[in-house]
Amino acid sequence: MKVQRVTLITLGVADLARAKAFYAALGWEPRLAPEGVVFYQMNGAVLGLFGLDDLAADQGRAGARLGTGAVTLAQNFESEAEVDAAYQLALQAGAAGLKAPEKVFWGGYSAYFADPDGHVWELAMNPFWKLGDDGSLTLPEG
Repeated sequence: MKVQRVTLITLGVADLARAKAFYAALGWEPRLAPEGVVFYQMNGAVLGLFGLDDLAADQGRAGARLGTGAVTLAQNFESEAEVDAAYQLALQAGAAGLKAPEKVFWGGYSAYFADPDGHVWELAMNPFWKLGDDGSLTLPEG
């Protein structure tokens, strides 16, 4: 059994239609959208959007107040210009800018935004990590 993996990330959202519209404005295209949830195919994994109340009930915690912001999702890019473009697109789509793109202490370049439900995304260019042709990331050895 392979245990060091994540195959599905589900974000709880207050308004599924609003969340779908936001991610569509970023260029994300749903693969499946049964009633009350939407799934986006990513490189080897899936991102899901699920109503907050339905997600809490599905977790066996009906009525629980689910939070956001304690986890950061990230997209890595090949260049600083791509980070800048992705950040501007997110802002135009309705994201809240948390940190404008800038050079960072570890030698890269990054920015942060929050989607309309407060889920935090980092956009980064790391000169020490090579991206695959499909945008996938594999850490270097050592």
